[in-house]
Parts: sequence; C-alpha cells; structure tokens
Amino acid sequence: MKQALKVCWISAGVSSFVAGYLERETIDEYIYIDIDNQHPDSMRFIKDCEGALGKTIKVLRSNYGSVENVIRQFRYINGAKGAKCTQVLKKRVRKEWEYYHQDCNLTYVWGYDLSELHRAERLDESTPEVENQYPLIERGLTKKNAHAVLESLGIRRPEMYDLGYSNNNCIGCVKGGMGYWNKIRKDFPEVFDRMAVLERQIGYSCINGVFLDELDSNAGRMESEIMPDCGIACYLDLE
Repeated sequence: MKQALKVCWISAGVSSFVAGYLERETIDEYIYIDIDNQHPDSMRFIKDCEGALGKTIKVLRSNYGSVENVIRQFRYINGAKGAKCTQVLKKRVRKEWEYYHQDCNLTYVWGYDLSELHRAERLDESTPEVENQYPLIERGLTKKNAHAVLESLGIRRPEMYDLGYSNNNCIGCVKGGMGYWNKIRKDFPEVFDRMAVLERQIGYSCINGVFLDELDSNAGRMESEIMPDCGIACYLDLE
C-alpha cells in the first residue's frame, strides 16, 4: 500500500503560505523552490513562515540557478509555450521530486483564493494523478483575506508587495507587461538593463512586439496587467 503524503508547495507568496498554515495540522511536508532572481527578502519570509508553522520548509533549487542562465542556454524567453524559466527552474524541479516519491499517494495544498476557482478546476482536470486541496477557496477567502491572516500572525509580508507588486515573483518576471517592466526600470534599473542586453543577445523579447531598450517609459499600466503568482498557474500554461 502506498504511503499518503500531503505537501504544500510554498511560492514565497502570502496566499500559498496562508493556505499551508490553515492546514498545518495535516501537512507532512512544506517545499519552496528557490531561484536566484527572487528578492533577497523572500528567504527572510520563508524563515518567518517556518517559525509560525513550527516546521521546516524544504528548499529545492535547479542547477541552472537563475532565469538568465536558462534564457542563455535555451535561447527562449516567453511565448505560446509559456516561460522557459518556469519550466526549467520550477516545474522540472517539482517533477524530479515527484519521481523520487512515486511510491506515495500525493495530496498537494495550493494557495488559490476565492477569485481563482476556475484555475483550481483546471488544475484538478490536468493533474488526475494527485489530489489537490485549496484551503482558501474552501473557506471562502480572498487574497485580501490572506494578507489579513498573515498580519494577524505578526509576519511581515515580502518586500515586493510593499513596493507595489501584486505577487512576490522573481525580480524582472518575463511574464510581465509594459507597465510592469517600466516599474522594474524604476525600482530595479540594473535588472531592467541586464534583461534588455540579454534580449538583444538572443534576439527575442519578454514583451511581444517590443524590446525593453525600445520600451516607452510611459507605456502600460501595471494595475491593469494580469500576471499570476509564479506557481502552478504558470506550470499549467506549459502543459
């Protein structure tokens, strides 16, 4: 008989942690996949989460390390097949972990909130090999509610939220739009410049139709752009 194993995949975002916290009595393992491009404050947040959970969060990493390394190796940024960095740095790491746990009946806990019911339904359809659980949806909680829970626990949210970003994705997420990249240009100019140079080196851009070094500094409105937390939603874009 296969061993039952319940896992929460932490993304260094508020919602995934709160989902894991709400089910902390039943979760066997917490896992965070780290990438060099995460804001340095992400690891502080992970450590604070460990304190609140009273459990260790296992940290996994790809040998590629960074988004830039993946782009240089595969000469592909983002497109109809999704973002190559997500596929290599996150999905591949998770699949390798699953390979070594083939003898387990897996249940995954995800941080989808009440507004993401359609994504949860899609996930259930595309991953019949595991059982998925959505504590925020089950309790009728929104992303705003999740932030309130975090505050009530006395945990400071990751710095990227305080800078005005809706998710704690990598700094310079290749799935961002014009408004997002213009904010990166302001907040992290070295990241913007590095990606602009890399785009020219491989001949492809993050934003369809425009290279970053040609981007109008007034283009886009980040508040109207939709960019999901870099987790399971991004994996599904690659299926």
